[in-house]
Amino acid sequence: MSATKEAPETTTNARGREATPRVLLADDQQDVLTALKLLLADEDYALVTATSPKAVLSELEESEFDAVVMDLNYTRDTTSGQEGLTLLQVIRGMDDTMPVIVMTAWASVESAVAAMRHGANDYIEKPWNDERLIATLRTQIDLRRALRKASRLEAQNERLQRAEVPDLIAGSPAMEPVLDTMHRVAASDANVLITGEHGTGKEVIAQWLHAGSDRAGKPLITVNAGGLSEGVAESELFGHVKGAFTDARTDRIGCFELADGGTLFLDEIANTSNKLQAKLLRVLQTGELQRVGSSRTIHVDVRVISATNADIRVEIEEGRFREDLLYRLNTVEIRLPPLHDRGDDILRLGAHFLGQYAARYGKRFAGFDGPAQAALLAHTWPGNVRELQHAIERAVLMARGDRITAMDLGLQQRESGATSEEELTLEEAERAFIRKVLARHGGNVMSAAEQLGMSRSALYRRIQQYGL
Repeated sequence: MSATKEAPETTTNARGREATPRVLLADDQQDVLTALKLLLADEDYALVTATSPKAVLSELEESEFDAVVMDLNYTRDTTSGQEGLTLLQVIRGMDDTMPVIVMTAWASVESAVAAMRHGANDYIEKPWNDERLIATLRTQIDLRRALRKASRLEAQNERLQRAEVPDLIAGSPAMEPVLDTMHRVAASDANVLITGEHGTGKEVIAQWLHAGSDRAGKPLITVNAGGLSEGVAESELFGHVKGAFTDARTDRIGCFELADGGTLFLDEIANTSNKLQAKLLRVLQTGELQRVGSSRTIHVDVRVISATNADIRVEIEEGRFREDLLYRLNTVEIRLPPLHDRGDDILRLGAHFLGQYAARYGKRFAGFDGPAQAALLAHTWPGNVRELQHAIERAVLMARGDRITAMDLGLQQRESGATSEEELTLEEAERAFIRKVLARHGGNVMSAAEQLGMSRSALYRRIQQYGL
């Protein structure tokens, strides 16, 4: 038998993490292969052996490796090394990044130079020095993985530059773990669950993750899943065929099909019904769906990014959300901190929105004055980034000078507590009441809407209107 295998793993696992390095050992002498296997047994490598150039090429065509350690001389020609040099050339043609370490008992300066000229990364003489061989192999594998990582990051940056991605303004310590996770998972196909309060920027994160992935050239479809009524939710997500129900006059493609090859962003996922959750679970498990009214199965390739402001684990404990669906959605979870925890990011975001709205309304400003900056940092921002955005837009419209003042921002009364509930306008009172009810129900829009006596869609409109 010309080749044997042990621990047939891939170089990366299902979540994109580096797995056990796979090394191909090639020599026509079985005792040499046995010695190499014994030497590397404690080095956490998955080893595959081959005894001929033909077997080496067969293994390389069949699967991926992190390095090749190969003899230069085989049975056809035991002294010149020409057979090994020819094999080396072929390997280089297949993968010019593959680390190849050559070895031979017929060592000479000429053969070493020839091997390096043909693309070998390093050269080991037989009998080898154990420590040098181990160190050489480890160095070459680590170097290749570092280069691959750099290449992936470069490709991700190129995708982000080409795509129209919202500005991601985050320099505070509270956002460091968020940014780190985003950079790690953007290029993968892993499903991501984004959690955090209303207005923290969950949709911006979803857009950024899509733009940094290999799916950037395909659609990003956004759906307010929690705002879909029971009657239209399935049709909206999965589509329907003509005649499926009274108003189904034509076939309709659902959001999953529209997002095929790309990304589907399901906002407010915790507010979906149990029936819809079951349907979503099936699609996520199988990649297959059926349009409403059809028995034909359609296969889709969709990465799902979902978001919620609710405590999803409380929803599970109280029977409103399926635990098995959560495990399909949160391969990775990104938790966004509230704006009041982000320190100077408030000023950074404020400056960004100031420039944005000044350009929109044809005004010019030199920035915020001192009291305005203090007011921005002192405010608790219950509506988070969305509330800040609205406050800056209002300030741009109201300002008369070349700097935004604290008065322009209109935050003083709320911070001082001088305004009583009796002095609030009807709109301000409604905003305050809705905020209290949302807080009482842990951000669960469905439960809050029931207490307020309004539909979920009506409550969502109020939330958007008041920046909650």
